[in-house]
Amino acid sequence: MKNKKTALVTGVGRKAGIGAAIASRLREDGWTVITTYWSGYDRRMPWGADENVQGIEADLADPATPARLFDQIDDDVQALVLAHCESVNSSLLDTTVDSFDRHFAVNARASWLLIREFAQRYRGPHGAGRIVTLTSDHVVHNLPYGASKGALDRITLAAAGELGHLGITANAVNPGPTDTGWIPEAHRDAFAQHNPLGRIGTPRDCASLVAFLCGPEGGWVNGQVLVSNGGAQ
Repeated sequence: MKNKKTALVTGVGRKAGIGAAIASRLREDGWTVITTYWSGYDRRMPWGADENVQGIEADLADPATPARLFDQIDDDVQALVLAHCESVNSSLLDTTVDSFDRHFAVNARASWLLIREFAQRYRGPHGAGRIVTLTSDHVVHNLPYGASKGALDRITLAAAGELGHLGITANAVNPGPTDTGWIPEAHRDAFAQHNPLGRIGTPRDCASLVAFLCGPEGGWVNGQVLVSNGGAQ
């Protein structure tokens, strides 16, 4: 019998990342978790690729990837968590067209196509389907990332309004600055001081909220962009 509590989590390329924390937390709750990663992105970034990562390697800049990905999964997917991203800092005046297009291809277009595939193939219980996307409100000197995340928010809200008849909810989570290894040591204290709780967010903080939204208790939360950042201003 196919497992009816399977989650697909994208963007699980680094053990220190939010995606990995979400996958781990969902497994603790009894989910069968399938993950994706794209080593080509991690190799371009300062942290490099985690050579021991497991999951399905998926280039989400390719519009054919979402359908191929779901074709590879035997179980019916009940929760779709989109933790993947393209994120390369650049500003309004120096962002290239190629970079802008890649950000939208990965962060917006791929997310739409993944959500579409999920909805078209959903066979779970009515009211148990879940979509959770990870978003951000950072845009100054991070233009293509922030703009594409804004588009992702709208895609998520569209899913919440259009997929209710399938029993699927859709929400976005903005975790704020999260300690996944990208914050320079010189800036860590400043990030902590700007948070009322006096610390930086952890991947586990975000994972706990995502797990709640994916679970039965989160079923009445729908169409929300949730800021979960400890009150950072």
